[in-house]
Amino acid sequence: MKIYDWPTGPYPARVRIALAEKQMLSRIKFVQINLWKGEHKTADFRTKNYSGTVPVLELDDGTFLAECTAITVYLDTLDGTPTLTGRTPREKGVIQMMTKRAEIEMLDAISIYFHHATPGLGPKVELYQNREWGLYQRDKALRGMHYFDALLKKQPFIAGENFSMADIAVIGGFIFAAVVKLPIPQECSALLAWYARMQERPSVRDQLAIVSPQH
Repeated sequence: MKIYDWPTGPYPARVRIALAEKQMLSRIKFVQINLWKGEHKTADFRTKNYSGTVPVLELDDGTFLAECTAITVYLDTLDGTPTLTGRTPREKGVIQMMTKRAEIEMLDAISIYFHHATPGLGPKVELYQNREWGLYQRDKALRGMHYFDALLKKQPFIAGENFSMADIAVIGGFIFAAVVKLPIPQECSALLAWYARMQERPSVRDQLAIVSPQH
């Protein structure tokens, strides 16, 4: 299988962490798509993913899967023993819900802030920017951090008692927050403590080693 991504991207980090958790990294060939050069927006790449985003998983039969959640679900269920996306109907529902909330309330909001209220990927890629919208999304992400902080005061992981792809989505948010130099509020003590624990996981620690501060 092939994965088209950029190794320091917050969204590709989600799939790479999932692969590490499933011990599947050796089964993947990574193809770098340079975001800073806008390679993900070319006509050729859009034949693989209409949305022009990474990561994209290419299966051996030529099928292309985009979107981190879809890719993670596929990878997690390949061996018949899902560990990241839930085993029971209730677990699956809660994990899907919390993953979506992590995207809407934190990760995607930071992405919009990055693309609209900072230089983003540069003028050749950022053809339209709305700074006011970007700043609004920054504040939304901060509110989202407080939401997850309150949640983690009552349970050890984002979706309950076990590590899941919902945790990976919030970790992606932390990675993006570091990229845009958006500090996590110090009063979010439970969220910060959770992230400290997450960095003890080899899958997360190794990915953070790739995403160095200079990026």
